[in-house]
Amino acid sequence: MKKSVILGALTVTGLAAGMAAAGTLDDVKARGELICGVNTGLVGFAAPDASGNWSGFDVAMCKAVAAAVLGDASKVKYVPTTSQTRFTALASGEVDFLVRNTTWTFSRDTDLKMDFVGVNYYDGQGFMVRKDLGVSSAKELEGATICIQTGTTTELNLADYFKANNMTYTPIAIETNAEGEQQYLAGACDAYTTDASGLAATRAAFADPENHIILPEIISKEPLGPSVRHGDNQWGDIVMWTFNALVAAEEYGVTSANIADLASTTSNPEVKRLLGAEGDLGAMLGLDAEWAKRAIAAGGNYGEIFAATIGEATPIGLARGLNAQWTQGGLQYSPPFR
Repeated sequence: MKKSVILGALTVTGLAAGMAAAGTLDDVKARGELICGVNTGLVGFAAPDASGNWSGFDVAMCKAVAAAVLGDASKVKYVPTTSQTRFTALASGEVDFLVRNTTWTFSRDTDLKMDFVGVNYYDGQGFMVRKDLGVSSAKELEGATICIQTGTTTELNLADYFKANNMTYTPIAIETNAEGEQQYLAGACDAYTTDASGLAATRAAFADPENHIILPEIISKEPLGPSVRHGDNQWGDIVMWTFNALVAAEEYGVTSANIADLASTTSNPEVKRLLGAEGDLGAMLGLDAEWAKRAIAAGGNYGEIFAATIGEATPIGLARGLNAQWTQGGLQYSPPFR
């Protein structure tokens, strides 16, 4: 009952915000700054350094949109949001869009009045335990204490998984990944569960990552992606097609290193349209011809961003897997630029 009340309240807020949010592009231009809702701190995805400079896979999306709209990838204000505050931040207009390890679900799309513009990371929920617990499968977690962020899809999946396997557990509620890491390392819970990518990012920050294992079971689908409010289709299109531009750029071999040359030398018609060398795609979004060129140049194409922030050569060490291009056996696929 409590959750229904909260969702209902957010629905009203979301409707009001959606009506007020039409014209986000004009608001961002007038402000001269994009306001991006991100994680409070998840290394590899969105985290500030000691000087307060944000970086990561999701942060790169913020920079790409700022480059496309404002011509400057640095014109971003990052607003840290928890699993409890993220939807209100978006619905109320506190942020222009949200890119924070957020799963695309039916109720979020409809009841919370969010528009997910794509899937920037295909994920699934997993479990992390200390090696000395002596567990090699999630099905050996009968009676375990488990740290779980409240207000998340993972909280609901956890309950479903244990019920389906006729097992019991004791949830240890946490609000942020930092709190989860602290509680897990302090021994407050036997296991920590969240998206597998989040577990890998969390483990990479440990002093002894070799003493912690991620169990083999993936118990859910977690399509993570950027989202905007209902009611402003132009802004939704801008965020959506900026993401698609990064994906298409990788498919067509457009990189941060060769983009300047390709813009004037390519004979590929779709790359010409993507980079603004011909056609009027930018004008259809309310932007100039080189919006996508700037977005790609800001941090590279999708593959470059993945490799630099969370890929196999980083401490997080994630393989492309489902996040490879469709031409490489993955699911990343941009609609045509025409």
